[in-house]
Amino acid sequence: MLSLYNNQGLKPECFVSQKYKAKKSLGQNFLQDRNIARKIVDSLSVSPDDRVIEIGPGQGALTEYISEAGPRELVLLEKDYNLAPVLEEKYPEADVIQADALEFDWTKLEKGQGWKVVGNLPYNVASKLMWDIVSLSGAEICVFMVQHEVALRLTAQSGNRQYGALGAWVQSFCETRYLFKVPPTVFRPQPKIDSGVVKFISLSEDEKPDNPQGLAKLIKYCFQKRRKQLGNILKSFVSDDMVRWLESEGLSLSARPEALSPLQFQGLFNCVKNDFPLDL
Repeated sequence: MLSLYNNQGLKPECFVSQKYKAKKSLGQNFLQDRNIARKIVDSLSVSPDDRVIEIGPGQGALTEYISEAGPRELVLLEKDYNLAPVLEEKYPEADVIQADALEFDWTKLEKGQGWKVVGNLPYNVASKLMWDIVSLSGAEICVFMVQHEVALRLTAQSGNRQYGALGAWVQSFCETRYLFKVPPTVFRPQPKIDSGVVKFISLSEDEKPDNPQGLAKLIKYCFQKRRKQLGNILKSFVSDDMVRWLESEGLSLSARPEALSPLQFQGLFNCVKNDFPLDL
């Protein structure tokens, strides 16, 4: 069981959407559309056997429907010290943790325990959060609302101009699906851009990378120079084995990083892992 939030005597502000002023420093944009909130939670397919952790529940737009679904365990991870104690009072069945999701120990979500993760992620931390969650937690399904452009990057296939390091990394651990677009008008305050809802479905353990740390370094290293050819990017690590492996995949040293699928990045790492430095 994850530890409960202790409000330490803090007095929460009024939990009324029209009175609570969103904090720009926390990237808060509160979802106001109940139909979209229900649609997001429905896509998580919560059952009584599931354990759900919601990131940044805010005023509880999603929480209401998650709670109605009756999961075995519900954890609300809320950084805002004004909102966390009110959520604790409104949802006594939930474990409310007042903490920064970037500092949360995602390894607590053990494999095989029915964990699902959902949240409207602040634009400024979404990529880092998702990078950590897919590689460190044992979550089976995640549903995130993120910046529309990020949603496209997460679901882009190799060869697509929107495919990059984030997509290659996340798809090394999950199948990603773009679900639907969300307009700015359903938030308060309104962001300047569209959002997108993306679903992650965890791959089986034998499909995931054996050396996540090494793979992460290689993916970042390659996409930092994405306009260059692999032969130039990895010139210090080119070997006969690498050339043969590339040929077996229908690739060559003249290919650019976006040409490689997530699985092919794992294969490329196997070619260079003995020489590739992990302290880059």
